[in-house]
Amino acid sequence: MKKTILAMLAATAGLSGLAGSAHAAADGAQLYATHCAMCHQSTGSGVPGQFPPLKGRINLISATPEGKNYVMHVLLNGLAGSLKAAGTSYMGYMPSMAAMSDDDIAALLTYVSALSGDASAPTFTAEQIKAARATPMQPGQILEERNTLNAAHPLP
Repeated sequence: MKKTILAMLAATAGLSGLAGSAHAAADGAQLYATHCAMCHQSTGSGVPGQFPPLKGRINLISATPEGKNYVMHVLLNGLAGSLKAAGTSYMGYMPSMAAMSDDDIAALLTYVSALSGDASAPTFTAEQIKAARATPMQPGQILEERNTLNAAHPLP
């Protein structure tokens, strides 16, 4: 009887582990709290002069295909150098989040995009992240991409 119960518990634990990791939807809010809030703050407001705000900006930047690619490239490759965001200058470094899965990055970016409260904020899919991941870039290249994007239409 004990062996049967132990076997059932082990099987149940194994199945719930599979369901919890491979098949469960990623939680963008939890991923943000774990990976981003330390710098960009829990509200996405950033820290002036140190870490740029995300709230109310990522949705606007991601409204175009080029902007969406840029945002994905930042998370996948990191960003280094001087930039201006929301009227404030920043000089710093954002690490790559490429170790995260495509599903997790998609959930995280969708969550950050929705911080604006805009119901039509852009969403991200794992397929889009996978496509962006196919061409690795250096953080300096991401800054060039940002500058090109900003010249085409000023970033918030």
